[in-house]
Amino acid sequence: MEVNLQKRLGDFNLDVAFDLPPQGITALFGRSGAGKTTLVNMMAGLLRPDGGVFRIDGQTLFDSQAGVNVKPERRRVGYVFQEGRLFPHLSVKSNLYYGRRFAPKGERYVDAAQIIELLGLNSLLARRPASLSGGEKQRVAIGRALLSEPRLLLMDEPLAALDATRKSEIMRHIERLRDEIGVPIVYVSHSLDEVARLADHMVLLADGGVVATGSAVDIMSRADLSPHTGRHEAGALIETRVDGHDSFGLTGLAFPGGVLRVSGLDLPVGTAVRARIRARDVAIATSPPQDLSILNVFHGRIAEMIPSGAAAMDLQLDVGVKLRARITARSAHELGLAPGKEIYALIKSVAIDRHSLGLAEPPKRN
Repeated sequence: MEVNLQKRLGDFNLDVAFDLPPQGITALFGRSGAGKTTLVNMMAGLLRPDGGVFRIDGQTLFDSQAGVNVKPERRRVGYVFQEGRLFPHLSVKSNLYYGRRFAPKGERYVDAAQIIELLGLNSLLARRPASLSGGEKQRVAIGRALLSEPRLLLMDEPLAALDATRKSEIMRHIERLRDEIGVPIVYVSHSLDEVARLADHMVLLADGGVVATGSAVDIMSRADLSPHTGRHEAGALIETRVDGHDSFGLTGLAFPGGVLRVSGLDLPVGTAVRARIRARDVAIATSPPQDLSILNVFHGRIAEMIPSGAAAMDLQLDVGVKLRARITARSAHELGLAPGKEIYALIKSVAIDRHSLGLAEPPKRN
């Protein structure tokens, strides 16, 4: 999928070019005003670009030079907004099936019963939107977008108006859709917690342009991108699997650098879990530490050192995976730190909370 679009709105100029992967979730991430919503509105056909090209599966949906601009209802691009935007006079079932009329019968591939089951909507079909909770409305909106048989699903901060519990609920449904339906998703967000849990790929936007593209793990682990991902929240994203549970209420998460111990998770052994470790939660030792309360100690090397502000230093670490640490410049000087030096990275188990693992509420076993 090719995205190469330009648009000027007053003093703001959007000029982006990147390729979308054919599957998985791609996060469009950036601060407010970066151009995220403007971009997805152009992809959906709701806003006409000034120039460029947009193609899905080899079909051109927009080409300024060729004069192509396919109407929104003919693009087969589903769109889930921040708020549900359901038709208040229609039942949930009628809302769900509304967009299906625009999909050519010969190109239908979505099993309506499967979508309704995946989103847990069977008990809601006869109800009207006014009687639904915020989370239920968003599930219906997602279902309606999917039943329009989209080749691409756009989600513009769909969790922005929900509380933490409802966000976690919807994210579980989005994960199931990603894994079981296979429709590529472009997910707009300025929440690193959401991106860390959901995204396979990431497009980082700033001031109307693309700063970086790549896997979410790589983008979120790059120290040079902290000004755009958020200095306070800077850190690394690592892929782990539940290794086991101990009698002290801790869960071990295995990754190439060892086992990360965190507060207990009610998840079966082998479950994949992403852990976001903030740079400010990582301390450094230059010799094997002894007699300390910190359980997570990983041996590695310093790959890179980057000044961060007037008194801090960001360290890019290699501990089997990329890790970040933020310490004072004074500590770096007194420890004699330099690229290539062997170190031990120390991480408190209690610093890895449920939000760091993309879990806003305790997960339930099936």
